[in-house]
Amino acid sequence: MVKRRLVQTLSLLLYNADIANFKTGAVSKSPLKNGCVPGLNCYSCPGALSSCPLGALQSALAEGRPPFLIAGILLLFAVTLGRTVCGFLCPFGLAQELLYKIPSRKLPKSAFTRRLTLIKYGLLAVLVIALPLAAFLAWGYGAPFFCEFVCPAGTLEAGIPLLLADPALRGAAGGLFLWKLGVLAAIIVLSVFCFRVFCRFLCPLGAFYGLFNRWAVFGVKIREAACTHCGKCVKKCKMDVLTVNDRECVHCGKCIGECPGRALGRSVF
Repeated sequence: MVKRRLVQTLSLLLYNADIANFKTGAVSKSPLKNGCVPGLNCYSCPGALSSCPLGALQSALAEGRPPFLIAGILLLFAVTLGRTVCGFLCPFGLAQELLYKIPSRKLPKSAFTRRLTLIKYGLLAVLVIALPLAAFLAWGYGAPFFCEFVCPAGTLEAGIPLLLADPALRGAAGGLFLWKLGVLAAIIVLSVFCFRVFCRFLCPLGAFYGLFNRWAVFGVKIREAACTHCGKCVKKCKMDVLTVNDRECVHCGKCIGECPGRALGRSVF
């Protein structure tokens, strides 16, 4: 657990290493923004050295550019890491886990929360892919709809720091920013009671990686010959998994120590 928390923290710092911009209110012009980092990290965060994969994909589709580069990078992350990205390399995932540590009554997972996980697949299909592309085809230009109307990471990492650093921007903030601030506030509050609420139910990036989870090179693997199907691994997990390494597993590894038959471990095929 300590090692995973260290990797999460280092990822946050490396993604946003252009720290001087937090004081000036400028957005980093790093040449690495032609590519993207694995986890959710806003392009417009003052310190961001690279792009967010979701934002880069939406922008390409909205501008009518074939997203070959970003799609290739995303597929590389997906087939090598799957949702290990969510468990180890996503700053917003770290923020939610820390919020969940606040003492409170916790909402347990259930068959209902498992059904709610399907929402993020709909958001991936509609807001990230279909609407930006449809808008471009209809009007010659589109927009990154998920980034503009939903993404709480963008509000936390970019919107709030930029407004704090630049008084002119504060005067220009309108209803859309207030909406996004409300979305962020709701996610923050819910994260205290519900484990990784955004990751589980709303994150299209997690949805995409989840599609490749079972075949990813790195992750938690089951040694079937040693598995007694006792179910302790799934019972311990706070994510909405039905089996280890299914689409909702973030490969955090907490289940490994719960297995009485030592059937679980981290593997590379």
